[in-house]
Amino acid sequence: MDAATHNLMPGDVVCADRGTRLETLLGSCVAVVLTDRHRTVGAMCHIVHSGTSTPSHGKPASDADTAVDAMYALMRSRGFTPALCDAFVYGGGNMFPQLVDGTHVGERNALHVLNRLRTDHINVLHRDLGGRAYRRLGWTIGPDDPEVTAVPV
Repeated sequence: MDAATHNLMPGDVVCADRGTRLETLLGSCVAVVLTDRHRTVGAMCHIVHSGTSTPSHGKPASDADTAVDAMYALMRSRGFTPALCDAFVYGGGNMFPQLVDGTHVGERNALHVLNRLRTDHINVLHRDLGGRAYRRLGWTIGPDDPEVTAVPV
């Protein structure tokens, strides 16, 4: 039997068990993958906006703080303490480099998420952020790290 695959759209938050596949496509958005140290459970969110904002796309988890809080709640509901988990952070690209020369929305998203994780004492194992690229992110919950493919703008 094939394991389930969750394709996250902007504002989605998912938590699942080992063997489940989590995937998303990122531009200026940021995805956080949170997992227990044994990688038996994993959560992923697709963040659209830094900070806390009004719901976008009809999903309250579009903003960073709500999405991270939702991931923490899902991990706690499965018996895991978020501060004892590891994270991977991806995305935050500059999708319009010809229009934005300074700080761009992707950079603000990435900085906000990294600051939030640091404040919450979450260990970030790997990050692939910024630049002028879309990213395709996929992870089958288990011992291997998430895979990310960057496609230049």
